[in-house]
Amino acid sequence: MNNMLLENKNFIVTGGSGGIGQKIVSILLSNGANVAVIYWPEEELKQLRDKFSHKLLTFVVDVSDRVKVEKVFNQIISDFRRVDGLINMAAVNEPIKPFVENSMEEWVSAININLLGTVCCCRQILPHLIEKGGGKIINFSGGGATSPFPCFSAYATSKAAVVRFTETISEEVKLCGVSINAVAPGAINTAMLDNMLKAGHKVLGDEQYAKVVKQKKDGGDDVNLVCELVLFLLSDKSFDLTGKLISAKWDNWKEWNEDEIKKLNNSSEYTLRRIDNKYFEEVKK
Repeated sequence: MNNMLLENKNFIVTGGSGGIGQKIVSILLSNGANVAVIYWPEEELKQLRDKFSHKLLTFVVDVSDRVKVEKVFNQIISDFRRVDGLINMAAVNEPIKPFVENSMEEWVSAININLLGTVCCCRQILPHLIEKGGGKIINFSGGGATSPFPCFSAYATSKAAVVRFTETISEEVKLCGVSINAVAPGAINTAMLDNMLKAGHKVLGDEQYAKVVKQKKDGGDDVNLVCELVLFLLSDKSFDLTGKLISAKWDNWKEWNEDEIKKLNNSSEYTLRRIDNKYFEEVKK
């Protein structure tokens, strides 16, 4: 019996050579998918090429470069002939310092990569998905999307915007068979965590720095959990679930069936909303 959930399907992954990205690429391949990986800079892609060179298409592209993104997406669509989905993971968490100490060049660069890179990639793939009658898009959220994240103002702002962008365009294309969701991966030990450690306690503050040190020591959240969530969202098991921000660690997505997903699609659960204690109450911790 064949249990591969993505057999003969084709996906594009941006940022696919990072710590989480390599794991996700691996699980896609092991479930029968063909994968094109977009990453920048090139040195970071070498390890992925060495490991999966015979199974991957790889492209060195900065997702904030709209001209190059358009060109490479056209090439991937031509090579695959049919693309079934996109996973947007490319992101940076710098600059890490109080907002008033940021250079605007660094701040704008982060927005260009994290937010506009995601927007640009979605813009390139959506006409193809609509034309062929459907597909899946997963946009990665992150720290600061749902609560303040001091000293990470560009990262937090971009990730909150990614979630609202996800919710908005999901409404525009849901009748076209395209499902678009955002994923909160959890506190996973990656190069971004190392950037936080380098920033030190003088920037992060003693409390935040202690949390980072503890996460590094303890190993962080299980990366396999977010891989399983991505697999769920790309597969037929997620049905037409769309417009949601889903936490790999905290939400009970493993228990969702078709009827529950229909109810979720007609609710405000797992979305960004203003808390007014009348229509939307604060979640008690």
